[in-house]
Amino acid sequence: MANNKAPYKTTFEPEHTIQPIYTGGSVALDHSGRILATTIGEDALLTDLDTGKQLAKIDGDGELISTLTLTPSASHLIISSRSLSMRVYALKPSPISVDAINFELVRTLKPHTTPLVILAVDQTGTLLATGAADGVVKVWDIRGGYVTHTFRGPNVLISALHFFELVAGNRDKVSGISARNRRKEQRGNSTSTEAEPNEAARGFRLASGSRDGKVRIWDLYKRTCASTLDSHVSDVTALDYSSKENVLLTASRDKTIMWWDARTWKVRNVVPVLEEVEAAGFLEPGRLTYTGGANGNIRIWESDNGREVTLPQSANGEADGVVSAISFGELPFILSVQADHTITLHSRKSLKDLGSMETIKPLDQIRRISGTHDEIIDLEYLLPDRSLLALATNSEEIRIISLSQSNNSSEHTYYFGADVAQLKGHEDIIICLDVDWSGHWVATGAKDNTARLWRVDPENSSFRCIATFAGHAESVGAISLQRTQPPESSPAYMNPLQHPPAFVLTGSQDQTVKRWDIPRLDAVTSTHKAPRALYTKKAHEKDINSVDVNHSGQLFASASQDKTVKIWSTEEGEVQGVLKGHKRGVWSVKFAPKDTPSIIGDSGPAAGKGLILTGSGDKTVKIWSLSDYSCLRTFEGHTNSVLKVAWLNIPNTDSGKKHIQVASAGGDGLVKVWDANTGDEACTLDNHEDRVWALTVHPVANMIVSGSGDSTITFWKDTTIATQAATTAAATEFVEQEQELQNYIHTKSYRQAITLSLQLNHPARLLSLFTSVLNVSPAEEGSLCGVKAVDEVLASLSDDQIFLLLLRIRDWNTNNRTSAVAQRILWALVRSYPATKLSSLKVRGAQDHNSLKEVLDALKVYTDKNYKRLEELIDESYLVEYTLNEMDGLGLFDEGKGTKGLEAVGQDMIIV
Repeated sequence: MANNKAPYKTTFEPEHTIQPIYTGGSVALDHSGRILATTIGEDALLTDLDTGKQLAKIDGDGELISTLTLTPSASHLIISSRSLSMRVYALKPSPISVDAINFELVRTLKPHTTPLVILAVDQTGTLLATGAADGVVKVWDIRGGYVTHTFRGPNVLISALHFFELVAGNRDKVSGISARNRRKEQRGNSTSTEAEPNEAARGFRLASGSRDGKVRIWDLYKRTCASTLDSHVSDVTALDYSSKENVLLTASRDKTIMWWDARTWKVRNVVPVLEEVEAAGFLEPGRLTYTGGANGNIRIWESDNGREVTLPQSANGEADGVVSAISFGELPFILSVQADHTITLHSRKSLKDLGSMETIKPLDQIRRISGTHDEIIDLEYLLPDRSLLALATNSEEIRIISLSQSNNSSEHTYYFGADVAQLKGHEDIIICLDVDWSGHWVATGAKDNTARLWRVDPENSSFRCIATFAGHAESVGAISLQRTQPPESSPAYMNPLQHPPAFVLTGSQDQTVKRWDIPRLDAVTSTHKAPRALYTKKAHEKDINSVDVNHSGQLFASASQDKTVKIWSTEEGEVQGVLKGHKRGVWSVKFAPKDTPSIIGDSGPAAGKGLILTGSGDKTVKIWSLSDYSCLRTFEGHTNSVLKVAWLNIPNTDSGKKHIQVASAGGDGLVKVWDANTGDEACTLDNHEDRVWALTVHPVANMIVSGSGDSTITFWKDTTIATQAATTAAATEFVEQEQELQNYIHTKSYRQAITLSLQLNHPARLLSLFTSVLNVSPAEEGSLCGVKAVDEVLASLSDDQIFLLLLRIRDWNTNNRTSAVAQRILWALVRSYPATKLSSLKVRGAQDHNSLKEVLDALKVYTDKNYKRLEELIDESYLVEYTLNEMDGLGLFDEGKGTKGLEAVGQDMIIV
């Protein structure tokens, strides 16, 4: 039997992608606390807060979203954009998957003539309030899509809205209206001729806060302004009402919060919070109040006396400032949104049994969700099982995320992509990181001219800085730890958390490399002495972009913008060799892993000390020999700078041949995999829209992880073995079906032969079969194509099979040699099916030039052309027949006359 084994082909498929879920703007949450609605530019995203999975993505209208909101039951999503339009979507759980929500655009409205700023939905989910920049407030029926109320105030931007219902005992009290508005009401009652409003709306009110610091209470029953609360002097940012306390809460950027008595609309209490308040609300049925503001802290206050319940908290940076917060009655957490697009869940557990004069620590953080990771500069796997990933995200902190596949969102289990911890300590942006062999020790370098060593111990929730290395005059842009794995019986192998790496190497924009020896852990923690560099070497003439230590720890390499790579001895810090050949700065350098086989370069096989890989701004990747420092292979294919390179694991193949492969990430947004043996490109991985800065490879699964400037992280699964097995199986099945088809044709099993030919896409075999059928002599009486068995097959095809056959007939019909067969089979099809069926075939995936309409149009055009050609042949046959008859009349071919007739006719007549 023939060898059907498929050729070796490298393939990778994106298994997971971590994308931004929030890039600024409004955030909404349903009352169950599960569905989170966020904005990503012009699109809206629905996310499961428990599992982190995307439930739905609603594409925008081309303009940025200005605000959005969810109804309490998540039955509707309302989105407003800068195009002045407002879209209302109906939401329903997907019947197919619990991790999906189906959405339908119910209506599109233009609610205001000026930009829409704020939205609010009442507790029943039936009314929607919209506030615009011109001070107009409208109330809408969500399901009906019409305006129920229009309230016009001063031409000042509306900054906050809140529906509430007064307690039953205070609905009819005149004391709930200010004196000024009481006089207006009396004048209005004497002249009003309107019908009596709906009694059900008697207690409903709408509070609106504006940029001038005023809060207006709108009566939905009488359609008037019931009161104007004028005490704030800056933007009103938050409103809330407690029915139990009958109090309205207002918060403003004038650094105060106020509690108003809803019976008299007089201020009950004023508290200076000494920070611009962006969010506030009631907790524990009005007994407590929370605030969040510019200092980045959630603070708790007693509503009765304004006493702060939480202990004093230090102010955070500007990026940590709270811009909004959400909390409902039964939710166990407060959701806060920071200026850096981080969403934090704060536990309310400590508030349940709080005493009247008791103080508590700041609320515990249940979970932290990064809305976007900004620009991914570097990343590495953590821990021996590679269950965590460390990210350098163009910020002063390292973010550690979980790679666990669990869907459980309990306190100690994280879903895939969930934030686990942050390594905070640097004072400027971190631009490089590296991890030791165990994954417990992380080294970072930043623009604050320092490097730090961190110990990662997630089991004990310990993520702390062990040592800080200060000494460089400029940014630390390259760092590398010793990765030599200790013997399995050694204490360092058994307990890596207590045995840090022996040294760390740093490279800086000050053109120097430094080696720092790391003392034992007990010595580091007991002495507060700053570590000193063992040696400092002036390494290059320009910035150093990358350093790497080889597997034995005896050599390290430094790559620089001066177009060179230098190989150094780790102990002495002396140059062992220089790699010259790149035409621009070198961005990345990596030593080959241990036991990497030699490759054959242009000058012969490379043997000896090993290999090293580099990527450069000249768009090339090069492999060098450490024996003579010569270039063995150059890979060209990127259209922009190569920013990161990595070695892949050597796969195990049945052939025994070792495929040495490397990966590179470029400024063109592509990740490429190269075959080091042949110098060819193995495959290209495309899932990013910006330059790919970060690249790493799983040491066991061979999964490639790439991080880009578009804030996405893609996990590329190595599917080479699976693809090869599938290809081999498909080739074997194809050969078997080929043989089966030939057997059917030989035994004249027309049904099986025709359907299998269509399935295997064998137009030549099918044409040969139909040609042999049409040439059957004599043809069976009453058959459309010559054989009744074939007629029966053609009359019982499925829609997909009819369409495939029409495609074949269309192609045959364009050739004069095969058009006769095409016309005969087409005629058989037309006679076998009504025209309505042929014109309305239900075919999956038929589009563009292979759509049903295009196929039928092509059949019509070439059929007309073929019939026209036949008519011309018939006309020409008449002329031939006439000519032959006339020649018979001249006696040129009379029998028995031999050549006498020719002799009687002149030569000129014969020529004519």
